[in-house]
Amino acid sequence: MEGVVVRRVIPSDNSCLFNAVGYVMEHNKDKAPELRQVIAAAVASDPTKYNEAFLGKRNEEYCSWIMDPEKWGGAIELSILSEYYGREIAAYDIQTTRCDLYGQEKKYNERVMLIYDGLHYDALAMTPVESAPEEFDQTIFPVDYKRSIGPAEELALNMAKDAHRKRSYTDTSNFTLRCGVCQIGVIGQKEAVEHAQATGHVNFQEYR
Repeated sequence: MEGVVVRRVIPSDNSCLFNAVGYVMEHNKDKAPELRQVIAAAVASDPTKYNEAFLGKRNEEYCSWIMDPEKWGGAIELSILSEYYGREIAAYDIQTTRCDLYGQEKKYNERVMLIYDGLHYDALAMTPVESAPEEFDQTIFPVDYKRSIGPAEELALNMAKDAHRKRSYTDTSNFTLRCGVCQIGVIGQKEAVEHAQATGHVNFQEYR
């Protein structure tokens, strides 16, 4: 399919990773509750692989944590969802313009693409023209013998580089946040996590 790569915006509701994956895999932006269950089940079924050192928390603690709709997903969740769907997941990181490829070692023959701005995941799709409705989106791409998906790959990377030039990302080590509960300002992900652990407050807003 000839065309352009477009960014399909996923709502910012702490479940953007899951809903972005749901969209690229199944054209469904409401898959988060189901995919959180998939991940919890995968983790619970293999406590040796998914141990405390790997997860950063105890296996059963992680399983209840990931079921909480307020909690965000990341690399662990993407690798599990790649295996669940049997497809590679390419996540383009705007800040570094790097592409993290999940499921690469499994040599799957299809790939989907996401874009990440430091805090939020959106879906990437190929469409005939930029204004085409979502039903024309191609989100699943065959991987050829060179482990490439053709023009879509370069178009997605160019989109990430363009967003980087416009500084359309959040530097999570230095961004400033305000706690929505007690209005205290914190700098970076580390301080936000420490504040959340100390107070139980998890409602942060970015401010500049």
